[in-house]
Amino acid sequence: MMQSDLLTHWPKLLENNKEMTFDLQKIRAETPGINNRIHFNNAGASLMASPIHHAVLKHLDLEMQIGGYEAQDTVFSALEHTYDAIAALINCSRDEVALMENASAAWSSAFHGMALQKGDRILTAEAEYASNVISYLQMAEKKGVKIDVIPSDTMGQTDVAALENMIDGKVKLISISHIPTNGGLINPAREIGAIARKHKIPYLLDACQSVGQIPLDVEKIGCDMLSATGRKYLRAPRGTGFLYVRKNFMEQLSPPFLDLHSADWTSKTTYKIRSDARRFENWERNIAAVIGLGVAVDYFMNIGVETASKRLCALAAEARTGLSNIRGFTVHDVGPRKGGIVTFTHDRVAPAEIKNILHNHDINITTTPITATRYDMEKRSLNILARASFHYYNNEEELAKFLNVLQDLQK
Repeated sequence: MMQSDLLTHWPKLLENNKEMTFDLQKIRAETPGINNRIHFNNAGASLMASPIHHAVLKHLDLEMQIGGYEAQDTVFSALEHTYDAIAALINCSRDEVALMENASAAWSSAFHGMALQKGDRILTAEAEYASNVISYLQMAEKKGVKIDVIPSDTMGQTDVAALENMIDGKVKLISISHIPTNGGLINPAREIGAIARKHKIPYLLDACQSVGQIPLDVEKIGCDMLSATGRKYLRAPRGTGFLYVRKNFMEQLSPPFLDLHSADWTSKTTYKIRSDARRFENWERNIAAVIGLGVAVDYFMNIGVETASKRLCALAAEARTGLSNIRGFTVHDVGPRKGGIVTFTHDRVAPAEIKNILHNHDINITTTPITATRYDMEKRSLNILARASFHYYNNEEELAKFLNVLQDLQK
């Protein structure tokens, strides 16, 4: 490719994406991975669409041709567009967005940026993700904070009434996973946000699984911080993610790591932190992947957030029904509202073996162990689950093959 072609690639790519509507045939044509396998591991990492893949490769080509820093200068507008795309996706200001290398880095930057002290209480959900709980435990060990788990209601979601009854003057953080890794549950993030605002308690939402899977609006949710990844339902490259921090909450956080990007060295003995969310970023990043993230958000938004979400949730609902009708299978998803993740077991065949059987039929799923969501799985006496997670680019024929393979386990 000529250098002139590389320099003009970005605006054309973004312009072409604007013309897109939901067309399953076109979407599947732009998802080459479906020709190799049936991919039901989207809650792990989804299949990248070709426009996203091309965007990443074009920038890598540009770096190879003219140099990394020079390439970054050339695609400045495309890089900056990623902030705008994410802001539109979650309904916030671009100054409230920090681009991170993954959801863990985003979540940790927010959590470890809080000035928690001995005796402070953290309220979290039963279905909380292991990485988050490990950080709570680390904070308890280092600073003496207390971790209190909000019980689930009879439907399996975080009990909002119980949450409010647990609040006192020592509660300094409400932190929950919106959609847990071990099932289809969608926690009532908006109702939790209303309580957090009412009592003026900081609210951190782990949206690692929910971004790209269901609509997100930080104003309606009422969270002060939100962490997310690119590789799952947004279909972006691995090594991408973002952190949202509400503008009027920014000064309550102290970034755990600073460099010459997140702060200015103002004199021999002083520095000044950036005023926007980029205070949580650092200088070196994978520019190609960041541009890919922006294109991925555009791709998703142009398909239609509601349309994409309804389709993948409907496929998951069909899978739950189909599995429930096959002798020996039990579906373990809880909650009044469910998303695109389906977890299940068989009364004779272990989840790891189910995964292998499906793998041999070119179908990708995964397993989720007790160590990922111990509070919840210990309570429900579960050790390991098979997990299939559906996306809008999957179709009914793929679902039918999945169910037919599992049907054969009865023989």
